[in-house]
Amino acid sequence: MTYETITPQTARERLASGDWTFLDVRTPQEFEAGHVPGAYNVPLLLAGPRGMQANPDFLATVQRHFQLGEALILGCRIGRRSAVACEELAGKGWTTLANMDGGFSGRRDLLGRLLVAGWEELHFPVDIDPLPGRSYAELRGAPEDSPS
Repeated sequence: MTYETITPQTARERLASGDWTFLDVRTPQEFEAGHVPGAYNVPLLLAGPRGMQANPDFLATVQRHFQLGEALILGCRIGRRSAVACEELAGKGWTTLANMDGGFSGRRDLLGRLLVAGWEELHFPVDIDPLPGRSYAELRGAPEDSPS
């Protein structure tokens, strides 16, 4: 396996240790609606004219801001995009990666039943405003008010 899958509870414990960094791969709009405190936002996908499309700057932005040896926890809404992002980063040499299953909102089955509680459902702390230098606009080097 190229990365491990962890629960939001384990993610919270690792983040509290100070040895791990949280990378939120949701869209900037999702990130701005609420995110794990201290998270960085580099979206794997962006909304385009034909729906969600791969972010062509994802890998370059991550490579610019995070070292290969850095321990990263990746999260999204339910854990699918972050699993794909883990695969992509592992393929480029990252070795200490964890995907947060359940993501921010929780993973559900086709009937809507909760399978894995997400960060928000567990009532863990949530931030709305990112710390300086952690929004996607800042990380990709664009002014805050420019379109994504």
